[in-house]
Amino acid sequence: MAALNNEAVQQGLAKMPGWSYEGKELHKKFTFKSFLPGIEFVNKIAQAAESAGHHPDITINYNVVGIGLSTHSQGGVTEKDFDLARKVDQIHSALA
Repeated sequence: MAALNNEAVQQGLAKMPGWSYEGKELHKKFTFKSFLPGIEFVNKIAQAAESAGHHPDITINYNVVGIGLSTHSQGGVTEKDFDLARKVDQIHSALA
């Protein structure tokens, strides 16, 4: 699966509220009421990522979880990244 060009990434982002494109990665931050709900979110993302065979970069700063998605083997964002981003949004919606 080849990396998408900038135009294709921007078209994909138009349908993905809150996601941005920086440094060849998709990024989004999620804020929770406290630490444990964020950890629950991360654990659910980990399960989805493992099932997809595609693993995001995850940062946890108390109640803020940051997600970075890129297909490193392709040197940028691919459809796999958008697929996992949509799944991350679904997980977040289910927890909200």
